[in-house]
Formats: sequence, C-alpha cells, structure tokens
Amino acid sequence: MTVWDGPVVDKFGRVHRDLRISLTDKCNLRCSYCMPPEGLPWLAKENLLTTDEIERVASVLARLGFVEIRLTGGEPLLRRDIVDVVARLSRIEGPEGPLRISMTTNGIRLDRVMDQLKEAGLQRLNISLDTVNPARFAELTRREKFEDVLAGIQAARDSGLRPLKINAVAMRGVNDDEFCDLLRFAQEHEAQLRFIEQMPLDAGHIWSRVTMVQGHEILEKLQAEFTLEPVGERGSSPAEVFTVDGGPTTVGVIASVTAPFCGACDRVRLTADGQLRNCLFAREESDLLTLLRSGGSDEDIAAMLRATISGKRAGHGIDDPGFLQPDRPMSAIGG
Repeated sequence: MTVWDGPVVDKFGRVHRDLRISLTDKCNLRCSYCMPPEGLPWLAKENLLTTDEIERVASVLARLGFVEIRLTGGEPLLRRDIVDVVARLSRIEGPEGPLRISMTTNGIRLDRVMDQLKEAGLQRLNISLDTVNPARFAELTRREKFEDVLAGIQAARDSGLRPLKINAVAMRGVNDDEFCDLLRFAQEHEAQLRFIEQMPLDAGHIWSRVTMVQGHEILEKLQAEFTLEPVGERGSSPAEVFTVDGGPTTVGVIASVTAPFCGACDRVRLTADGQLRNCLFAREESDLLTLLRSGGSDEDIAAMLRATISGKRAGHGIDDPGFLQPDRPMSAIGG
C-alpha cells in the first residue's frame, strides 16, 4: 500500500475532501472581534506560499480525493495574483473531475475583479457582512468601507454565481438587534445568510462564553418575523439550514461552540505560511513549507497530510475545562 491508495481518513472514519487555503494574513479591515486597530505583525513575504507551491499542494490533494478548495485570508483579494491563483487551481483535476473553487472575502475590491474571477473558474462566494448599518460598520471594522462592500455584493449578485452566501458573526450588544435586517438584506440581494457564533479566535483573547450569542437565540429572534423550516440533512456542512417564508432564501446557523459539527468534519487547513492544520482550533501544525522548500517529493507531501489527519482529535474541545485558544488568530489561520 502506498500514500496514494485510498481516501484520506482519520482514526474516527472521517473522509477528508475539503481544503481551506489562506492566501495572506493581511486584511484591509480591522474588525474589533478579530484584530487590534493597529493590525498585527504580518508574515514576512518570503515565508508566504508562492502560487507555484499552492498549485503543487492542491494537485497532490486532488490526487488524494479532495474535491473542493476554499480560498481565504486575511483577505484573499489582497493577493495581487488572485485571478491567476483561481485559474491555476480550477484547472486541476482529481478522480472526480476538476476541483471546485470557492472564496470567502469581505467584498472590498470584488467589483473590480469579479468578472475575471468568474472567467478564471471561481464557482462560489461567501461574503462577510456583520451589519447593514453604515455607521456601525465603520465602528466595528474601523474603516469607512461600507459602500465598497455593497459594491462587491452587487457584483457577486450580478455574476450569477450561486449560491451566493453572506456570513455574519453574531455579537451581543453589537449586531444582535439586526438579525432580521440582515436576513431581509440577504433576500434583497438573492443571497443565502449564514450566522456564525463568535468563536475563540480573536487576537486579543477576550472571547467570552458567557456573553456570546448562542445559536438558539439567533433563531428565536428570526422566528419572531419569519417562518423558518429546517432543510434536510446537513451532511458535512457546518450550518443548520432553514428555508425562509417558504424559500428560495435560506438562513443557516453555524453553532461551532454550542452545537459543534466535528463528527462530520471533512476539512483541513493550509495557512499562508505553509502550515497544515487538521482543525481550526488545533494547537499543533505540520510544517509543509519547509518540506516544499527542502526538496520534498509529492509522496512526502501526501504522507505529511495523512499523518496530520491521522492525529486529528474527535472534536475541538471548546467545552472542555482545559480548552486553550489557539495562539494564532483567525486572520492568520484562515477561515
């Protein structure tokens, strides 16, 4: 038996088919729940994965049965060669055909490159928007970029790529009075809304289980104004999804803290500086960058991935008394 034989399976029987690649740790917003106003110490340029390296890793994983790549950040649109990255990845084929390429973005600059990204092979977009109040957006993100995000969402809507999803982090005392407004906004823009419980991935390590908005609270607020009906089995999807007033709009809740979906997780993450992570909340990483730059073969890459997945825990352990928040913030890990 070789490293190429069979799917990538952990010791709990979970087959891994989804790769999240962070293209940069930099972001053009300074969301208060993510990073301080002055930003963070950015990764050195020479330590970032090159496009050739990203393409090589993706080719190996496609051969191992991975079918989807989600490009994240930081903010992936800050990568100058983002269109080339998408084009190269979308041409990679595995046993089940070409890789499916999606992206999570804050939407800033999206209107300038949307047509090019679609032509390059991008198939799906998730756009982050935590508030539809311009003044609140400026306060939360510490940037006057609300109109830029709206332009990006409009460009995504006009592109025809579906499903178009809007992600909103639910925060008590910040946007918990806007949940219904956010859902109406999604309906107006032909988007599917996904609320996310705030997770312990902030740079300042000030997250609090006591103050976080829980998934059931989100649903209770929405049900005061909308009729929600559950949508079938979620599979490996992180969201519990509901149709809104009979559809076609759906709303989902990603309750990573209070209702974790670890039992069906099929994801592995690659940071912008080439570290493999088998869980968003992992405290251990596998140094793929050094392997790539020291002459490692494709077999070596495959073996490292299998070893990384083999060490994956049953769950992220947020509810465990001994849980420790990862040293890296979300902007450095990639969403």
